[in-house]
Parts: sequence; C-alpha cells; structure tokens
Amino acid sequence: MIKRREQLYEESGLTESVTVPVRFSEVDSLGIVWHGHYILYFEQGREAFGKTYGIDYMTVQKAGFTTPIVKSTCEHKLPLRYGDTARIVTAYVDTPAAKMIFRFKVYNSKDQLVCHGETVQVFLDAGQNLVLSVPDFVLDWKKQVGLL
Repeated sequence: MIKRREQLYEESGLTESVTVPVRFSEVDSLGIVWHGHYILYFEQGREAFGKTYGIDYMTVQKAGFTTPIVKSTCEHKLPLRYGDTARIVTAYVDTPAAKMIFRFKVYNSKDQLVCHGETVQVFLDAGQNLVLSVPDFVLDWKKQVGLL
C-alpha cells in the first residue's frame, strides 16, 4: 500500500483541545452540521493550538510570513447535530519540510469520533513567494516546545 508522504510523519505529542457549541446557523434543514463547517472547526482547533503553543497567526505575521492552506482532508464518521457540543482535538505533526501539518479529531457530546482530518500549510514571505526552507522563527519555536 502506498502512503502519502504526510502520513509518514508522526504526531509530535503537542495537542490542544477546544470545545464549541454547534450553532443553528451551522446545520441544514435536518438539523445536521453541513459538511463544509468541519473545516471551520479545524480552523478553531488551529487557532486554539496556536494560542496555547505560541505559534498563532499574529506571531507568524509578525515574523513576516503567511501560512496558506494548500491541502485539507476531512473524513466523516457520524453527524453532529444542532445543540450538540463539538470537541476539536488538534495535533501538530512535526516535519523537516517548510510546512505545518495539523491533524484533527472532532468528537460529539457523547465523546464519539464524528470526524477526522488534516491540513497542510506552507510558508509565504512578505512578497508572497513560497519559502522552501523552514523559517528561523519556526526553528526557534520548535526549540522552545522541545521538538529540536
């Protein structure tokens, strides 16, 4: 079986969990969360992770970079419903490449896995050029959190 390159990388052990209510505006006429909102839950997970570990969007921006998502995957197992509570667990995947990989698990109020997925972000400099080596601020961050 051929595995994607990203799947070969192990999760670093750095995780963060955030709980959010499922809002009425996120569900369809059946009361089930519309599939596109799971990507927004992933975003909430990345934001919580960044704030906890000091690698939030403002830190990246102050260093002169942006990190657009170039790939996202999402696999649904069970539906979330209006009135439910979603718990998003975000794990950082350490890689030697100039990118950031996050894996997500979304659980419902019964602690059942309803969805899992992954995002891959690359670094762009202030001129919007793709950065091919890991930026110094990321190397410094990895040292601070014990990954280097």
